[in-house]
Amino acid sequence: MSALFQHTVFMAVIAGLSAVLTFLLVHHLRILDVPNERSSHSVPTPRGGGLAIVGGFFFGVSLIHLLGDAAQIKTSYFIGFLAALLLIAAVSLWDDFRTRGVSIKVTTQFIAIGIVMATGIVIDKLHLPWIGPESVGWFAYPLTLLWIFGLTNAYNFMDGLDGMAGSSAVIASGFFSYIAYQQGSPFIYLAALTLCAATTGFLIFNWPPAKIFMGDVGSTFLGFVFAVMAVIAARYDHSHTSLFVVPLLLFHFIFDTVFTFTRRILRGDKVFQAHRTHLYQLLNRLGCSHLTVTLVYSAIGIVQGVGAIWMINIPGHQRVLVFLPFLLLQSVFATVVVRLARRHDYL
Repeated sequence: MSALFQHTVFMAVIAGLSAVLTFLLVHHLRILDVPNERSSHSVPTPRGGGLAIVGGFFFGVSLIHLLGDAAQIKTSYFIGFLAALLLIAAVSLWDDFRTRGVSIKVTTQFIAIGIVMATGIVIDKLHLPWIGPESVGWFAYPLTLLWIFGLTNAYNFMDGLDGMAGSSAVIASGFFSYIAYQQGSPFIYLAALTLCAATTGFLIFNWPPAKIFMGDVGSTFLGFVFAVMAVIAARYDHSHTSLFVVPLLLFHFIFDTVFTFTRRILRGDKVFQAHRTHLYQLLNRLGCSHLTVTLVYSAIGIVQGVGAIWMINIPGHQRVLVFLPFLLLQSVFATVVVRLARRHDYL
């Protein structure tokens, strides 16, 4: 009970700090997102509010490393993790201020991932159906690169409606923290709790109708944090929580990104050009409000969280099979949305 009280107070402090920082950004930040033909908002709105998430998370995990004797990971892993996050946040904030080309952001992400892998944080083992745990050998590095780079950008692509990326982060990190606690991974338990609190403080001002947008500094940061924490949880925290937990918690974001990216390639579209053809964007264009779409994706996130709790209680080599019902759900959802969008000539 003493630990529960301490962690509750800790979470409240982080959420409060994030909320105060967001309030200051709302009233003093001069980075305005001006609506254009691709926008889903109608009035100029400050962006870059994700800086409050970054500040809250850095403050929280620093306290964990300094004061949490039982919740520490190897110092080299921790320093590499924070250095990479700092680089991602700094360049993403710069992009929010002065829009830069894709090449600068991609290069920065590769450098940040290289920093993480250089400290030893890599996916070197996978639990495969009917086979069990298998070492991936030299493939560990390209696999880690693909995973972190993919989720970082998937999260960035999914930040397009008020409150959706923030609420999904709160739900996913909350479930991740609970699972890590149940599995006995103290660093990830507290780090995910910190991320949940920091995002909650920001979400107060980002909930529809948003007073401030997350910006790349928030969405890219969140994707990178989730991706790296998944690897740390699986390989370097005490209980080796399944690597498949985070992909399942964020499966709706991953599916939407892969589905949209594949469809645009098959159509011959310029895949990196700004557009409004993600499933969540089509749902909004079909008449669903920002709030409605955010609540739909939040509900899906909660179901996926329950699925992740179920998944960790079955044998490791069978866990990937838990994705099948969620794949079916997303496939049906995508089919319905795309058919409606074509009927209204949005595709």
